[in-house]
Amino acid sequence: METSQSNDPCTSGASGTAPTARDAACDLVTVPARQGLEAVDILRRGAGEAVGPVLHDGGCDTLGFLVPAGTAACWDVPGSTCTETNGRGLRLYPESPVEGAAWLLPPGEADLATDPVVLRRALGEAARTIEAADGCR
Repeated sequence: METSQSNDPCTSGASGTAPTARDAACDLVTVPARQGLEAVDILRRGAGEAVGPVLHDGGCDTLGFLVPAGTAACWDVPGSTCTETNGRGLRLYPESPVEGAAWLLPPGEADLATDPVVLRRALGEAARTIEAADGCR
């Protein structure tokens, strides 16, 4: 099986064909659940800013945003990690790809991936919102 080294959103190795939810390969940005949930709200409210599939872990500690394959190579947002797939890719199926996790936004109900630039901006805004809310206590 071929793999793509493209930075286009979740491209597949098949040339000339559009990726589908089943063959898309993505990296995974993991953030604390509180910040991630706030970022999802920000992304869903944004004009034209779509959000891709999002995983929520069983312990309710983290959220994982699917981003285009190759994002991990340049991801540097404090408080988050981006898992590189090394061409293996996280496959998008309706059932959760990780035991103990569930889709917050499942494949098919979201774009193929969240734009990393848009996600970076939303995570920053979410962190500022949380800091402001915590400062009011």
